[in-house]
Amino acid sequence: MAETRLTHRRVLAIALPIVLSNATVPILGAVDTGVVGQLGEAAPIGAVGIGAVVLSMFYWLFGFLRMGTSGMVAQAHGAGDTAETGALLTRSLLFAVGAGVTLIILQVPIFALAFFLAPASDEVETLASAYLAIRIWGAPATIALYAVTGWLIALERTRGVLVLQLWMNGLNIVLDLWFVLGLGWGVEGVAVATLIAEWTGLALGLWLCRAAFSGDQWKDWPRVFDRARIRRMVGVNGDIMVRSVVLQAAFTSFLFLGARHGDATLAANQVLLQFLEITAFAMDGFAFAAESLVGQAYGARSRRRVRDASILTSQWGVGGAVALGLLFWFAGPALIDLMAKAPEVRIEARDFLPWAAIAPVIGIASWMFDGIFIGATRTRDMRNAMLLSGLIYLVVLVPLIAAFGNHGLWAALMVLNTARGLTLWRAYPALERAAET
Repeated sequence: MAETRLTHRRVLAIALPIVLSNATVPILGAVDTGVVGQLGEAAPIGAVGIGAVVLSMFYWLFGFLRMGTSGMVAQAHGAGDTAETGALLTRSLLFAVGAGVTLIILQVPIFALAFFLAPASDEVETLASAYLAIRIWGAPATIALYAVTGWLIALERTRGVLVLQLWMNGLNIVLDLWFVLGLGWGVEGVAVATLIAEWTGLALGLWLCRAAFSGDQWKDWPRVFDRARIRRMVGVNGDIMVRSVVLQAAFTSFLFLGARHGDATLAANQVLLQFLEITAFAMDGFAFAAESLVGQAYGARSRRRVRDASILTSQWGVGGAVALGLLFWFAGPALIDLMAKAPEVRIEARDFLPWAAIAPVIGIASWMFDGIFIGATRTRDMRNAMLLSGLIYLVVLVPLIAAFGNHGLWAALMVLNTARGLTLWRAYPALERAAET
């Protein structure tokens, strides 16, 4: 049975390893770029960049597996159902392997579509194709790691997530340096380094989840393939996928529409979006804490604990959002100068900096409610709230841009996050009531 006492220390024990884990992600991308940059040519840099984006785009489609696994495992843990926590991991891993094998089988049309949508020079496409032909064999491992990560978060084992991330990124960096600079393997060396990191990362992840394999629950096949449980898993993950697609479409439209205001404005938006990425990385820790603690309370059928977990994790989330907002407000100009050298980009970014500074405070409700609703597996509410919020965003987008230009575009993004928070807030009382049914 899960621990029932909720404390600030417990929230931080879940959240801080996630924040530290997320902080390692941009380092790997910088090293990949820096290593191939030592080859002295532009094409390898572009090839690795395009290849990584293509794979991330397709892997992202299965990101729901992390969230769905987290919510369902947390509830099973809260209910004291050890058998189901093990079966859930097996079920999710089988799905992940099937998805990864499917991507491998369909790699030719997938890559052809990617290059059709984002064409590059012949040299870049040739190098990117070689990179992708190696990296695609890591698809089962990468998608399976979503399930492993969700399982660890649900059981509050986020230190394991940090260890996993440090191992994968650390090994990847060492192998990058060896294969590319030492052995001269070029772009293929970067791909092989990542492939090895992915599969060894999965092996480490499964070892970290060894409690799930300590008995026979992981191979209780009648339970693993139970139709009702599979339908629930498909429903939860399907709702999350729809929600994520709509959200991604909104952010993609923000980037495309920003390009219409000129190169300087586009670059300024890209710089300021890094501030939002930093915010998302930091807030993930508290949202993941909500997933775990709310999920366990929901599994235990305790309405009081659901409310306590929601409030306690959200207090830290709000505090973090305010701190980040103040940091961006006062240190924003220095951060902009660090990321951009062009004078016109610096001027534009300073003009729109207030939007990036208030974004954490405006967006915190939507981020925290996402964690709360994932923990409770109220994913249909999440889906419906996102669909309504996306519609509101579309309605205000055109008139705001027409009236205020790029300021209107940022205002529309704030409207989107406000709508996400308000629509989920309206649905929250029903979530609490359902905890006792």
